Amino acid sequence: MPSLRYDFHIHSCLSPCGEEEMTPNNIVGMAQILELDAIAVADHNTAKNLPAVMALGAEAGVLVVPAIEISTAEEVHVLSLFPSLEAALEMDKLLYDALPPVKNRPDIFGRQLWMDKDDGLLGETDKLLINATALSIEQVFKEVRVRGGLPIPAHIDKNAYSVLSNLGFIPPELEAGTVEVARPPFAGAEGLKVISDSDAHALEVLAQHEAHVLDVADVTIGGVLDALR
Repeated sequence: MPSLRYDFHIHSCLSPCGEEEMTPNNIVGMAQILELDAIAVADHNTAKNLPAVMALGAEAGVLVVPAIEISTAEEVHVLSLFPSLEAALEMDKLLYDALPPVKNRPDIFGRQLWMDKDDGLLGETDKLLINATALSIEQVFKEVRVRGGLPIPAHIDKNAYSVLSNLGFIPPELEAGTVEVARPPFAGAEGLKVISDSDAHALEVLAQHEAHVLDVADVTIGGVLDALR
């Protein structure tokens, strides 16, 4: 059974809190340097840099799992992995409509850069992407699963924007079988499958993260999702 060195929570320059150095080429290049087998770029409430990252990953031999870090109405972050780019982009449209009509202030929050596979600028997203959407955590889990995706409560051991910090517990009706923690082991994750990612917003953070390993039946996006389910 293949074992993948992974990091499934990386932010690109499209996230306003992401450094502008986090371009598609730099992310995939750093993944190669770190000898990562699989990565996921999970920007806040958007998938618009995924086409470039996935194309570069295919050329470099790095498996890229389509992902979005979704902010629920309760301000809980949900790392959402999808079976295809098309499914992620479909979710992107739903999330953009669910964001409040608040424009980004690049001077305060940072630019939201949307790029092609040559790191050429395609545009800047207008709405502030780090806001909470109008979707409840139950709705997010439902919408991700409808599209064949896997919703994962993000960084549950952090004291902000996590399901435990904001709700105090993981609602059982979510049937969440996998959680992400920033610093394993974490006592609140017994009985659950646990992954740990960098949540990198800068290349330095990505480089310093100690990669963990996931055993998969096959080295595909579907193989990763099956292993995490």
